[in-house]
Amino acid sequence: MSKPYTDVVITAPVSVPYVRFSERRPNYWLGRALGMLSEDSGLGPQDIDGLSVSSFTLGPDSAAALTQHFGMSPRWLSQEVTGGASGITALRKAARAVQMGDADIVACIAGDTNPKGGFEGLLDSFSSDMSAAVLPYGAGGPNVSFALITRAYMEKYGAVREDFGRLAVSQRNNALAYPHALMKKSLMLNQYMEAKPISSPLHLFDCVMPCAGAEGYLVMSKPKATSLGLPYAHIRATTEWHNAYANDDVQLRTGLAVDAQDLWTQSGVRVHDIDVVATYDDYPVISFMQLEDLGFCQKGEAAKFVYEHDLTVSGNFPHNTSGGQLSCGQAGAAGGFLGIVEIVRQLTGAALGGQVKGARLGLVSGFGIINYDKGLSCAAAILERGYD
Repeated sequence: MSKPYTDVVITAPVSVPYVRFSERRPNYWLGRALGMLSEDSGLGPQDIDGLSVSSFTLGPDSAAALTQHFGMSPRWLSQEVTGGASGITALRKAARAVQMGDADIVACIAGDTNPKGGFEGLLDSFSSDMSAAVLPYGAGGPNVSFALITRAYMEKYGAVREDFGRLAVSQRNNALAYPHALMKKSLMLNQYMEAKPISSPLHLFDCVMPCAGAEGYLVMSKPKATSLGLPYAHIRATTEWHNAYANDDVQLRTGLAVDAQDLWTQSGVRVHDIDVVATYDDYPVISFMQLEDLGFCQKGEAAKFVYEHDLTVSGNFPHNTSGGQLSCGQAGAAGGFLGIVEIVRQLTGAALGGQVKGARLGLVSGFGIINYDKGLSCAAAILERGYD
């Protein structure tokens, strides 16, 4: 079980508004996020001595190259490559760096650009396994891989498309109040059901829309955040796994199931204590798996759980309160930060959209790096509103 993150906090959540397409380099989007962190905290480049960067499109540049671009001289540097899990894996590393004195203030940023036609190029070079085992068969990109996963889940647990649709519809309702969400039209269940097919059983509203944008936050000690007058959240517990259940024929569970009980034990809270949840939602079935693997319901019962709960901001189980990627868009690696940024906002009473009343405890989970048959990385964190 991980050691506690004593007196280390997460603060200053920022979002660079998303756009559908952008010809700007990813450096621009990451720089915007860093600039917003500086503005919100009052810190200059010389004050931030740690930098964590996550981006799919940054190459040939690296996180080290960005330090020169941004006029920084950090003594701690990390480049996250865990995709949808990166918001939490970045937090874990940054929190330990602060705890051990390797850095005082770490800026964690994620962002990507999206030029017209650029997404196809990203898919072509995403991984050697994708290039060797998927693309030669005419199956371009993750839609086909996740269609196979979704179909297997439906066949094993009896889920139907309407079950996934309820999650998508609830998130669209949340997104209507979130200013950065690209999807601004209401979505009804019948519209979800009648949407054009993409890769059976996936239809249009099961898939995220690629876009450009960035997200970020700061990690520092509680005394430092207090001295700067920044609202913050405590880190109660975290977990991280890669290539868990490697021998499964098809992915029906994530690595979160390996030690979910340890996560709850470490946090000192119980499942029903959580006030707001964010799961990584590149496809609804992945959110279903995370809800099950983290213990909100039994395996295979996410459909029933979603049917019995109201997942909107004012409901009895607020989930992906910004709208998630399904309604905000997927700004590359920033999608792995969207949930954690939103949870920190909710816990500090600074939601940009609907605010969950009295939110004290939040859980965020991430899932990423689809190779050719499964997502390899996952992580989760339980956060608590700071008190002074």
